[in-house]
Amino acid sequence: MFHRLIRRPTQQSFFLFGARGTGKSTWLRSVLPEGPRVVWFDLLDLETEDLFRARPEAFAQRLDALPRSVRWVVVDEIQKLPRLLDTVHRFIERKRLRFALSGSSARKLKAGGANLLGGRAVSLHLFPLTEREVGPAFDLDEALRFGTLPQQFGLKGDVARASFLRSYALMYLKEEIWAEQLVRKLDPFRRFLEVAAQSHGKIVNVANIARDTGVDDKTVATYFELVEDTHLGLLLEPFDSSFRRRLSKRPKFYYFDPGVARALARMLELPLPRRTSGYGEAFEAFVIAEVHRLCSYLRPGFRLSYLRTKDDAEVDLVVERPGAAPLFVEIKSATRASEIEVHRLQRLARDHGRAKPSVWCTANAAEIVGGVEVLPWQAALRKYF
Repeated sequence: MFHRLIRRPTQQSFFLFGARGTGKSTWLRSVLPEGPRVVWFDLLDLETEDLFRARPEAFAQRLDALPRSVRWVVVDEIQKLPRLLDTVHRFIERKRLRFALSGSSARKLKAGGANLLGGRAVSLHLFPLTEREVGPAFDLDEALRFGTLPQQFGLKGDVARASFLRSYALMYLKEEIWAEQLVRKLDPFRRFLEVAAQSHGKIVNVANIARDTGVDDKTVATYFELVEDTHLGLLLEPFDSSFRRRLSKRPKFYYFDPGVARALARMLELPLPRRTSGYGEAFEAFVIAEVHRLCSYLRPGFRLSYLRTKDDAEVDLVVERPGAAPLFVEIKSATRASEIEVHRLQRLARDHGRAKPSVWCTANAAEIVGGVEVLPWQAALRKYF
């Protein structure tokens, strides 16, 4: 079992959101195992779901009957029965019970006007495994090809991993989108997911995606919101010191896991050799996903973006840190950085005030090139997160 970096609140109820297969139930059972102080209600259990759907008051009756020793109540897959949240709210206030409420997304809860507990529960998010969580078994090339969903690490061979990822993509469509009635027509959304996979790690061009998908621009924007809300993807906004100006530019899009991105793009059978542009793009997207996960777990005050100037000079990742200079990060799959690349990054950092330039690559050891730190990517993540 993997040791996850996510931290459980000890004094406050919480929602736990995350895409299917990220290990929400497994983590909850490790930190809140059923016992004298913890009671579980699993809404994936058909009998339990049927009972509370037909008679929501039965949930309150069960909570009323709990012994005094119980301090935590876990409700797995709460989005299946959002109306139970009214009862949760009442028992937080009345009995001072603490609740752990898991689900794949808050979108259905919000859309249905569900009671989100008015600040009485914090929201946590669980992602695929980070390199740090995998530990010594981590293999970069395997992670770029097949991702780091926990189930991958119990499978042997490329065929089994590819088959799992294809099934995962279909499961997302069937169980997360269609069953929850999040879109009216499934086929256009299916096409959108495949087209968006071609934009993985690139600046979003809504008009082009709309044309290739066969829907209008507004629908594509809604689809991107849906993918973000169900934690299948991330929109990385452009950096600007003015928040208003930041919103006027186009974001970059990243799927939450490189293996899922390759499955949706139908590229699982293709090799991903080092020292190719495809490998470099995959590595950049992977590192940005790692940073996003670590920020959520360990540095929630950090804000992530990217920078592109009018003459197309680019900073792969900008990390804004409260009380510290923002990091301007160049991400390279190579083992070293050239002085030309370093000087360009230095100039961009200098043009934006106090920004600190840093190059993250696949080198074996850190070095200073032209006054700029060049770090192995694992060392960089440990240093700053």
